[in-house]
Amino acid sequence: MTALSASNSSNPALDMAWSQANQAALLQGEILVQTRSHSAWGGAVTANMYLPLTRSRVWHQLTDYPRWVQYFPDVIKSEVLHRGGSKKRLYQVARKAFLFFTAQVEVYLNVFEEVQQQIQFQMEQGTFIDFTADLKLQDCGAGTILTYAVQATPNIPILTSCI
Repeated sequence: MTALSASNSSNPALDMAWSQANQAALLQGEILVQTRSHSAWGGAVTANMYLPLTRSRVWHQLTDYPRWVQYFPDVIKSEVLHRGGSKKRLYQVARKAFLFFTAQVEVYLNVFEEVQQQIQFQMEQGTFIDFTADLKLQDCGAGTILTYAVQATPNIPILTSCI
């Protein structure tokens, strides 16, 4: 992974300059990550990665929410509770171990999809003070650039590198 320094922009997804060096790194399989503080003990992360798949294929896999347990090792449950056009309601549970302590979080999310463009996640309720995330897809040659931006504050202080 390549870490990029944070800027002062209010839009972290736009902070990551798409220089030729960054594009080359993405095409070589690197994941570009940018972190910043969010609230007293929360955190925010923006990650970009290149996928050698068409946008429609990436979209199909991303919107198969129950399969997220296969993509994200800390997500142990991902269930669609309601489907209604471009809006869905999800329930997700994640578990993370820290030394001798294991933290488990759960969240009910309202999900808004803009077909093959973006997915927005807004917390309805859960074990966070706040939680929002955005997934964006952008064509890049024969593949797709996936940008994931999340900001969250857990109800209890935990290491923010785990978001």
